[in-house]
Amino acid sequence: MELVALRTFQAVVEEGGILAASRKLNTVQSNVTGRIRRLEEELGAELFIRKGRGLELAPPGRVLLDYARRMLMLERQTASAVRQVGESAGELRIGAMETFAALHLPGALKAVRTIHPGLELRIFTDTTSTLTEKVLDHKLDCAFVAGPVIHAALRFDELVVEELVLVHAAGTDPVMLPLILFREGCAYRTRAVAWQRKQGHAVADAMEFGTLEGILGCVAVGLGWTLMPRRVAEQSSHTADLVIETVPEEFSLVPTGMISLREAAPMAALKTLSEAIVATAQRKF
Repeated sequence: MELVALRTFQAVVEEGGILAASRKLNTVQSNVTGRIRRLEEELGAELFIRKGRGLELAPPGRVLLDYARRMLMLERQTASAVRQVGESAGELRIGAMETFAALHLPGALKAVRTIHPGLELRIFTDTTSTLTEKVLDHKLDCAFVAGPVIHAALRFDELVVEELVLVHAAGTDPVMLPLILFREGCAYRTRAVAWQRKQGHAVADAMEFGTLEGILGCVAVGLGWTLMPRRVAEQSSHTADLVIETVPEEFSLVPTGMISLREAAPMAALKTLSEAIVATAQRKF
């Protein structure tokens, strides 16, 4: 019984059909159909009941689904354990919000390299929601996101509390300007929109950018306003052209930390990384 067949079977169940599963697995429908057929032949049982164009799990399929999930989880845990051999070799996949990566990761990654020199570090930046999905999908070993994050499969270790501030260009009125922010899924975006509504801004439009400097550069020339961690705004090359104002704590204080899978094997490198981030943050205050 091949793991790829079990993975395909699980995708068909979770996605609700052959077409949706093929899209998730990035393959053609005929491959999905063929794998399911061979799995049924190997087990000598029909896994699905065909109803028109839809599929419904047959009793043998329900039994297999439970075992498939456990086997695929064991596969992921095995791969993780192999990557972590001796904590001196292998790969550590780290996700982070762009703001967090800019503020906290450089010094912390240096500490990890010093203590675990043989570990290959791979860094990915994205929004909090996307990073959370990637950790849940076992595509990242950990991610640094805005919290709190409450999920049965995840642990969230708070490391720092970021202060968001209102940022706009000198001589401009934020109430009359559009919001400039990261794309959907950014935790700061949610707070900025809430702040915008509470203030009754005359302009409800928003512009989206994918980088910090893109956002702050546009804010600096008066195209809009944003909410951004104070230290990001203060350390920007555009600081001289920016006005930084405090906002109420309900919008400004963002607990930020590391998420990882509860089921994952413990990694000394993750402990090194989180401790280095806390130490670095304390030195900067």
